[in-house]
Amino acid sequence: MTYSVAVSGASGYAGGELLRLLADHPDVEIRTVTAHSNAGQPLIAHQPHLRSLAHLTLQDTTPEILSGHDIVFLALPHGQSGQYTDALTDVKLVIDCGADHRLTGKGDWDAFYGGDFNEPWTYGVPELIVGAGRQRDRLAGATRIAAPGCNASTVSLSLVPGVAAGVIDPSDIVSVLAVGPSGAGKSLKPNLLASEILGSASPYAVGGSHRHIPEIQQALREAGAVDPRISFTPVLVPMARGILATSSARIAEGATDEQIRRAWQDAYGDETFVQLLPEGQMPRTADVVGANTALIGLAIDRAAGRVVVVTAVDNLTKGTAGAAIQSMNIALGLPEGRALSVNGVAP
Repeated sequence: MTYSVAVSGASGYAGGELLRLLADHPDVEIRTVTAHSNAGQPLIAHQPHLRSLAHLTLQDTTPEILSGHDIVFLALPHGQSGQYTDALTDVKLVIDCGADHRLTGKGDWDAFYGGDFNEPWTYGVPELIVGAGRQRDRLAGATRIAAPGCNASTVSLSLVPGVAAGVIDPSDIVSVLAVGPSGAGKSLKPNLLASEILGSASPYAVGGSHRHIPEIQQALREAGAVDPRISFTPVLVPMARGILATSSARIAEGATDEQIRRAWQDAYGDETFVQLLPEGQMPRTADVVGANTALIGLAIDRAAGRVVVVTAVDNLTKGTAGAAIQSMNIALGLPEGRALSVNGVAP
């Protein structure tokens, strides 16, 4: 069976990455691409790297145009997806790459986003530990999926194994992330101009204000944390795409080095797209560019009494579009890794 697909926000970074991956998916036909201010223009004018999709023209993003497809991807800024989702009742599978359907608590939404609170959908990070199972069990057969926030899924994948195994203290977590500006979207912003970011590193959303914090806490609770607390600091660095997240947590009382490393080995030993590196090795963002892969390095700092986890992902692939398509594959009963690669692009 070939599934018809519509992608909204197709002129943006997340939309472009969705289209790049979907273009090589043998089970889908990209039938419709939509945008807002760029509607009426050729897709290739905004995504010149997508040569195989040069025949497509951007249409208006309306429920009428998105309806009638088997699958709809919404790659829109937060607060904009909800107005469409209620109108897409005839669509078999809707995947939101924005924030509108990620959070389960209205209080968290009000505190970090504001505006209308929308129904939470099945969270699109298959490898996460939830209770005694995995999130992929919930994704099987799902009809509405919330793709993750890139920073949130990176930190959650970093820490969930230690929480689930009880070898780290989730009430004392510190995460510092080096992130590329593509995570902020394609809209022109002065602080993202090349002249502002080249040769510089600048923190933002410091002091507990970043919107991905409740999403991380939500994932940690699903893994068994009672009151997870995290100090979260992203730092904008001059690389187009990528996240390098360095997270540390206090070692749980009595946990041995063997138990700590085994927690991550057991969690990801059989996973394709989340890989624990050999002891002593740390990941680089350069090794995951274009790949649906999260590479994890683990260190045990006994002097400080902390576990240090360093994770590298491509924020547009594993952090967003790749996670969305991986979740789509699971929901439809297709091979989970279809149209997704573990191989990065180098140099």
